[in-house]
Amino acid sequence: MILTTPAPQVLDGVRVLDLGSFITAPYAAMLLAEMGADVVKVERPGAGDPFRAFNGGLYSSHFQAHNRNKRSITLNTKEAADLARFDDLIREADVYIQNFRPGVAEHIGAGRERLQKINPRLIYCAISGFGPTGPYADRPSYDSVAQAVSGFLGLLINPGNPRVVGPALADALTGFYAAYGILGALHERHATGIGRQVEVSMMEAMTHFNLDAFTHLFSADEVVGPYSRPSVSQSYVLECADGLWIALHMSSPPKFWEGLATAMERHDIFEDPRFATRQARIDNQEALMHVLAAIFKLQPRAVWCERLAALDVPHAPMYTSAEVPQDPQAQHLQLFVDAPHPVAGTFRTVRSPVSYDGERSLAVTAPPLLGQHNAEFAAGWAARPSYLQAPAANEGKV
Repeated sequence: MILTTPAPQVLDGVRVLDLGSFITAPYAAMLLAEMGADVVKVERPGAGDPFRAFNGGLYSSHFQAHNRNKRSITLNTKEAADLARFDDLIREADVYIQNFRPGVAEHIGAGRERLQKINPRLIYCAISGFGPTGPYADRPSYDSVAQAVSGFLGLLINPGNPRVVGPALADALTGFYAAYGILGALHERHATGIGRQVEVSMMEAMTHFNLDAFTHLFSADEVVGPYSRPSVSQSYVLECADGLWIALHMSSPPKFWEGLATAMERHDIFEDPRFATRQARIDNQEALMHVLAAIFKLQPRAVWCERLAALDVPHAPMYTSAEVPQDPQAQHLQLFVDAPHPVAGTFRTVRSPVSYDGERSLAVTAPPLLGQHNAEFAAGWAARPSYLQAPAANEGKV
């Protein structure tokens, strides 16, 4: 079903120029777009954001994940006419976001000093790998690099099978921090009328996100490892009889352990001195894990979920991404929404998790084709179209 209810537009009227590529800057711009900002993505003619490229096309799933709710235009600022058009957009913009390496923006005429001379109200956001100065400033940085240098990657690696796992956390989180900084600068500008420069690096963002580990280090001289938090929180993943998996987060309240014992019909387990107290379970988690693993393989996951829910034990099925849309709570929350697609018919995605006054953000626009909005921006910053307006002629291909 195509949803037509517009999202709450708390950033209505805010205009954002996104000159980012890959994830960090596009993600920050997308977060602002989800709150109602009018985001225009400026891309290179013919190629666009490098994340577009996939099997000869220009509409990869990687690109789609970070560029919905935007419009796309193409400009080559090395050409005088396109640079003039770019400057015209800067005059009308509230926020500019880029994630070039330090010095590149200045080289292409898009540095802070020049752009804020054109528009003193402009909030200029620069995202980098390691910051604008220092011994690492010129180094390339990607997600795993930032996770590693911040001490975070070591908390995810299984020592018995060391390999990088999981999604691009550092990229996404840096985008979150950038959007957070931009919102603060927008608030201040209401009073001052002057734009700030907002700077955030992937190293700084991930180190801040890893705050818990550094608090343990500085307050208790403790270096945490990959099993430190799961041990204290008593977290488990267990395979069930049908080959499906379930997750438990038992924490400390005794009632959770009493409920688990009842669900398993094994109160005797927690009479064992190794598992009888919270500290004993922390000290002997590996042994307890093997005991629980054998028991959970006796019943299918649905049975365990029903038993644990009835006894208020913190748990969830460990879904694949293909299973989440079928979950009844996900459906109740309307987590997955559809939008018209300029070529494929329908675009499906995850809605913004933020609601205002009980109103969910149910409307989205599909990520733009390369240069899809060139025609409407030919004479300057075009008025923002409605969510369901038919797309303009496009330059690129899917």
